[in-house]
Amino acid sequence: MKNKKNYKYSILILDFGSQYTHLLVRCIRKLGVYCELWSYDVSQEKISQFHPNGIILSGGPESTTELNSSRVPKYIFELNIPVLGICYGMHTMVMQLGGTVKKANKREFGYTQVELKAPSILVHNIKDDINKNGNHILNVWMSHGDKVTSIPVNFITIASTETCLFAIIANEKKHFYGVQFHPEVTHTVQGLHILKRFVYDICNCKPLWIPSKIITEIIKDVREKIGNDKVILGLSGGIDSSVTAILLHYAIGKQLICIFVDNGLLRSHEAQHVKEMFGDYFGLNILYVSAEDYFFKALIGEQDPEIKRKIIGRVFIEVFEKEASKIINVKWLAQGTIYPDIIESAKSTTGGKAHIIKSHHNVGGLPKKINLKLIEPLKELFKDEVRKIGLELGLPYDMLYRHPFPGPGLAIRILGEVKKEYCNLLRHADSIFIEELHKANLYNKVSQAFTIFLPVRSVGVMGDSRTYDWIIALRAVETVDFMTANWVNLPYDFLCRVSNRIINEINGISRVVYDISSKPPATIEWE
Repeated sequence: MKNKKNYKYSILILDFGSQYTHLLVRCIRKLGVYCELWSYDVSQEKISQFHPNGIILSGGPESTTELNSSRVPKYIFELNIPVLGICYGMHTMVMQLGGTVKKANKREFGYTQVELKAPSILVHNIKDDINKNGNHILNVWMSHGDKVTSIPVNFITIASTETCLFAIIANEKKHFYGVQFHPEVTHTVQGLHILKRFVYDICNCKPLWIPSKIITEIIKDVREKIGNDKVILGLSGGIDSSVTAILLHYAIGKQLICIFVDNGLLRSHEAQHVKEMFGDYFGLNILYVSAEDYFFKALIGEQDPEIKRKIIGRVFIEVFEKEASKIINVKWLAQGTIYPDIIESAKSTTGGKAHIIKSHHNVGGLPKKINLKLIEPLKELFKDEVRKIGLELGLPYDMLYRHPFPGPGLAIRILGEVKKEYCNLLRHADSIFIEELHKANLYNKVSQAFTIFLPVRSVGVMGDSRTYDWIIALRAVETVDFMTANWVNLPYDFLCRVSNRIINEINGISRVVYDISSKPPATIEWE
């Protein structure tokens, strides 16, 4: 889908390294317009090939007042297309077009009210309140230590705060706009509406980035790229690999061979569900591999969570390579990589200034021994987009909207050493917790819920006998983006019911506890 192909409308975001930049991409996609994130110093040739309808300059951690701070190339302002600068993006636009930016005497961070002083198409008919002067007020989120002190020729002031004269500026003739706040975060109440004005009314885009068109384009791309070749895919039963499998199935049919590796670290009945849904119902070619003994043997004695992850990744590749080598004339390896994987791993071909947040098992190349070409049909999609096209393809809602499950599976929900005995106890406890959440109509009201096995024994009483068994922790969180999360205040009677079931139905559990830690300082998963 590079160079926009059959998509008539698109927005290009140039990245200066803001922690919010990925939210910008999601906002534009949410408006139904195709959008990509590239480095701020992209070449004119690449922009010409992409042919965007508008450009957004993101925020960033630097200060434009510093020597050798980042700037967009001058030609950005000579393309005769709309430009929106956000925070740092606004500052560099101002400085490059003849205005000035200085360190602010008072930093603005957090919630602020912006007063609209002049009309502009960017904020037409958008307001949160009206002040005593009759001016419209916007409730926005600020995060800056610098501020614009003079604006370029032909720009006007659209809005101000008490400490920031130039909160919104505009050159309506050239369609250049700058906002000091962050419209992409949910704290800016009208942020999406402001972006909508820019994308629809200023850039003249229309919402054509919809599931049916995305599917058509991906299938067309896959058929052109693959031809008559065979493709193998590691099918895990997770959302990304499942949607990838169905897309490829519709595109190339029996040329796709899915390898499902049962590592013994999956959720209850996961292997059975995968075989029934993808094999029996959709008719995919599935090669089932029972490999739990390999994984448990490799994990013996290991307690460090990062080393556990690496062991699981290494063993998976070994098992996958062994099975893949048995298939004749395979030319391609498919992976369920999605856009956030690429952004977070800082592997995007567009570069950028963002720091590496974490590594992903499906980003960064192929297993060394597999001499195959790589195909990643979902690599330009966010998770919510993947879910929507999954529904369009006929995958069940309950599967697509399940709570997240980590790649290493139950191994990182068992503290310390991983044993088959612990996995069986944890799997059973987790199924009870999830079943009760569904029964109480709570499952879809929490963002993620799961159980953790604590390798600590606790004294208990069953009947007239003393027990000395393991502990299970329950975890449930609410979150918008999984970057921060709050623990969920589940009803006491619900927690009581779950605890009673786990202790009474599972031999080997003597105590159940509830995790009331939020993120930060805790993480969502325990390891």
